[in-house]
Amino acid sequence: ILGPGIIAANADNDASGIFGYSQAGAQYQYGMLWVLVISTIALGVAQEICARMGAVTGRGLADLIREEYGVKITLFAMTTLLIANLATTVSEFAGLLFGLRVYFGEYARWLVIPVVATGIWFVVTKGSYKRLERILLLASSVYLLYIVSAIKSFPNWGQVIHETFVPNIKAINPIKDYVFMIINVVGTTITPWGQFYIQSIVRDKGITEKDYKFTKIDVLFGAFFTNFIAYFIIVCCGATLFKAGIHDIENAGQIAKALLPLAGSFATALFVIGLVNACCFGAIAVPLSTAYAVTEALGWEGGVGRRLREAPLFIGVFTFLIVA
Repeated sequence: ILGPGIIAANADNDASGIFGYSQAGAQYQYGMLWVLVISTIALGVAQEICARMGAVTGRGLADLIREEYGVKITLFAMTTLLIANLATTVSEFAGLLFGLRVYFGEYARWLVIPVVATGIWFVVTKGSYKRLERILLLASSVYLLYIVSAIKSFPNWGQVIHETFVPNIKAINPIKDYVFMIINVVGTTITPWGQFYIQSIVRDKGITEKDYKFTKIDVLFGAFFTNFIAYFIIVCCGATLFKAGIHDIENAGQIAKALLPLAGSFATALFVIGLVNACCFGAIAVPLSTAYAVTEALGWEGGVGRRLREAPLFIGVFTFLIVA
C-alpha cells in the first residue's frame, strides 16, 4: 500500500520547500500556519486526482495530455516543465551545498556533491522500482527529525495552536508581502512536477482500479504528513529566528548556522540532516518526473528499472538534469 502518495507528497518538502517554510517562520513566526491547513486539503485533492487517473488508465499524465490535447500543446507543456524542473533541480543541489557546507566547508562543493550526485544517478538508473521506493520511504521517515528540532526550540505551544486556526491580523502589513508569502507557502506544497510524478509512479508500481482504495489512503495520508512536517519547520524557525529578530535569510544553510546559538548544536544538526535528506529526495524526484513526462509525451519507453537500451530517452533526460 505505502509508496506513491507518501513519496510524491514528501518530495514537495525539498530544498526550496524547506527554505520557503523557514522564511515563513522567520518573517511571520506562526502567522502562516493557517495557510498549511488549507493547502493540505488542496494537496490531497490534487494528488488524489492524478493517482486515480494513473490507476484507472494505466498511463502517465503527459500521455493523457497528448491524447486529449494533441502534440503542440503537449510539447509546449513539456518544454515549460523541462525548464522549470531544471531550475528546481539546480535548487536541490544548491540546498545540498549550503547544508553540507555547515560541516564540510568548501570540500562540500568539489568532493561531497559529486559523490552524492553519482550515488543518486546509480540508485535510479541501475536499480528496480521496488528498491527505489524502499529507499525513498526510508528517506521519508528522516523528515520526522524536524518535529524533534521544533520541540528543542521550545515554542509557545498555546500561541502556535491559536494561530493555526486564527490568522494573526496584525501580521497582514504590508499586504503585498503577506500575500506573496501565502503564495510561497502554497507554491512549495503543490507543484506541477508533483502531479506528473505521482501519476507516473502509480503506473510504474502497477496499481489498478481494483487496488486503488488502498492507494487512496496512502495518497491522503501523504498529503497530511508532508504538511505536518512543514508545520514543524515553520514552528522551529518562528520560535528561534523570528524571536531573535532574524527575518531576512538568503539560503537554507544560513538558517542552520543561525539556529546554532539559538537552539543548540543538536537542533542544528537535526535541521542539517533533514535538509540534506530533503535535497537528495528532491534531486531524485524532480528529474524523474521530468524523464517520465518527456518520454510519455513523445510515446517512448520509460520507467525505473529499465536499462539504457530499453529506455534511452528516459535515462538520458534524467542524466542530463543531474549533470547540468
